[in-house]
Amino acid sequence: MTTADSPQRADGWTAAVRQRLGLGRLLPLGGPGDGTWIAERAAATVLRDAAAGSGAVLGKLRIGPVDADADPAPEVAGVVVPAPPSAYPAGPMRIEAEFSATMDQPLPATAAALRSVLLDTARQRLGMVVTEVDLRVTELLDTAPEPFAAPAAEVRAAEADGVAGTAAAAVPGVVALTRVLGRAVHTGEDHVRVEVATAGDHRALDVAQAVRTAVTAAVEGHPPVGVLITAVVAPG
Repeated sequence: MTTADSPQRADGWTAAVRQRLGLGRLLPLGGPGDGTWIAERAAATVLRDAAAGSGAVLGKLRIGPVDADADPAPEVAGVVVPAPPSAYPAGPMRIEAEFSATMDQPLPATAAALRSVLLDTARQRLGMVVTEVDLRVTELLDTAPEPFAAPAAEVRAAEADGVAGTAAAAVPGVVALTRVLGRAVHTGEDHVRVEVATAGDHRALDVAQAVRTAVTAAVEGHPPVGVLITAVVAPG
């Protein structure tokens, strides 16, 4: 039986709140020891921006685990860095996207260029392990697409309170601490989790690793530190 205090109900409530806030899934960056996650919305914005020069126009885009049956990971005692509630564990990711394009070049060539851009961007700008890109053309365009203008990232900024927040905010590439899923700094019994927005001209995983190092050094007892990136802010 599920009670009001059960982990299943708590995780369901967290997922519902996250969906209302538009973050989408919480996806791993790097490998199992990297302790970093990014909101799907933030990752998708970076991918759309990069794809603008590929000759294709991205439509619906989703990012998730290669194993479609994988469940989001609850917080589990004993792991190096517990994941945020309902976040996916580290592992290979798949990008699924619809796109439209002109017939200026063969569609297979356009799709190949788009796939290459998405893979390179996921690795080089985000630090996400993407092994599959599934593309589907949905429309043929008569004229070249308009230049893509990425919407401004929504940043729910928070004050940098405490030694952990102060240390995280001082890391190059951190635009702000954020408070989308709660407090900017979540302190558990055996770990700390920091929520941040990062600058688009810095690799997201690299910024997160620098935050982990800075916060671990600053907090008494040097606990494991996890990072959740809720937004990636374009330069300027």
